[in-house]
Amino acid sequence: MPKTRLALGLDSSTQSLSAVVIDIDSAEKCFEHALDYRADERLNQFGIGEDYILPPREEGEAEQPPLMYLASLDALFADMRAAGVALKDIVAINTSGQQHGHVYLNRNAANIFSNLQKSESNAAKLKVLLANAFAYPTAPIWMTANTVAQTDAVRNGVGGKAEMIARSGSDAPLRFTGTVMRRVGEQFPERYEATTKIQLISSFIPAVLTGNANVPIDYGNACGMSLMNYKQKVWDDTLLEAAADGLPGGVAEFQSKLPTLAPPDSVVGSLAAYYVEKYGFDPGCTVIAGSGDNPQAKVPVAGDLLSLGTSFVNMVSTDGDTLDPEGFANAMYDGINRPFMFGCRTNGAMVWDAVRANYGFTKEEYAPAEAALQTVAPGQFMTFWQPKTESFPVSGAFELIRTAPEQTLAADYTGIIETSLAALYIYSAIFTKQTQAPLFVTGGATDSPEIMRRVAGIWNRPTLAVEKGGAALGAAVAGVKAFLEADVNTENQSFDIEAFSAAVLKRREAIQPNSADVDAYHGEGKYLQRFREKYEQIIAKHPV
Repeated sequence: MPKTRLALGLDSSTQSLSAVVIDIDSAEKCFEHALDYRADERLNQFGIGEDYILPPREEGEAEQPPLMYLASLDALFADMRAAGVALKDIVAINTSGQQHGHVYLNRNAANIFSNLQKSESNAAKLKVLLANAFAYPTAPIWMTANTVAQTDAVRNGVGGKAEMIARSGSDAPLRFTGTVMRRVGEQFPERYEATTKIQLISSFIPAVLTGNANVPIDYGNACGMSLMNYKQKVWDDTLLEAAADGLPGGVAEFQSKLPTLAPPDSVVGSLAAYYVEKYGFDPGCTVIAGSGDNPQAKVPVAGDLLSLGTSFVNMVSTDGDTLDPEGFANAMYDGINRPFMFGCRTNGAMVWDAVRANYGFTKEEYAPAEAALQTVAPGQFMTFWQPKTESFPVSGAFELIRTAPEQTLAADYTGIIETSLAALYIYSAIFTKQTQAPLFVTGGATDSPEIMRRVAGIWNRPTLAVEKGGAALGAAVAGVKAFLEADVNTENQSFDIEAFSAAVLKRREAIQPNSADVDAYHGEGKYLQRFREKYEQIIAKHPV
């Protein structure tokens, strides 16, 4: 009987550590588990608040304790063993980490991490064994927003916005790692000088798993640092010089703190003895480089993926040369090296919920709103509302604006749905290829036939609902690919990741665009054109 082969995907997110285990040979998910940092008694001892960050020292600071990530690994593996997961059958572990988050390791880190490779290391917990490995005690994360001066300095240092986008694939967002590193260096020069390696959270986890503090950073997640040349996949000298200007040691010291770059699906080592002795993993278990949460979430879908969650995310497959000259979207590579553009609209389904709440319905009461949608033909109403500052396109917050002659649920709800989708479509058009290939859609809105009908009409292409996968699942799928391609003994050299992904991530029947709906949205003077004119008038009055 052939040996069972399992792949484990881990997602170290803002709020939790999640795990998905896939049987490689049957393409079946056989285990899912998540540990909430605030709800789990083993993890809620590190001082984070309701927003999952440490109390900020100033507005815009957003940091988490790295020891919490370490404690979550021990807790997760203990839970998996208690649940009866055959840890000895796990042949590959691949990771996802919240993008842009990073840790600062000191000169002793390499030796401290290497202790995990010794069999006697399993007597203590990771948070104790690695506690003294950090030069800067906390991990800045993606919510960081106090780097305006630093992003301006880097952008101006390379010659402006257009040059920034041409080199890095993105403008200089406040949260991107390079400018946060610059701020830490300016504010805490002693801690910066004591740092020998900076690891993204997505590479920090593989470093902990292998006992090697110097594992590479994958170039998929390095896209979110404002330091890598997007098209060449190398650290960019001009970007590095701009980020390091004025810091102790200059650009040479800055670059020395960066690991090498590697493909996200490359093998970076074997699991350290700590996990073999403590939890019963196989010593031959391979560890993959991993990537960020968005690159990993994209892995199971080869085409374009629209995620309709609390925020709306549009992931558009590209040729690797197409960029967004406006800088609203970010160029990335997914967890198996495929290029895509990533646009995130902050004001997503939470605004749809708020509109329903105005009429007395809870988040879970969808039926009255769905019935109201059925009474309205597409392309009739516009409702504008941005409770939060928007990033796609960049614009300020504003209160609800109606264009319908009467205030009704049907008008308000139809209007907010169609304007939200229209914004995603219009501001993604510059990097989206016209195609009749399916648009994959995920999120709770896929349960609404009327919303899916409108998505198909606005995009004018078939829409295909897929169940929610998440970054841990994507990491596991990418891990399967990496393992099979690296294993000289495998008989699966012709691994078909598309078929494997379709088996793991279930899909529904495609919804075809209705010609009348397409006509209502597209063309001279039609809904999309009128929307853009009205919306740009509104956001011009509400700058950030």
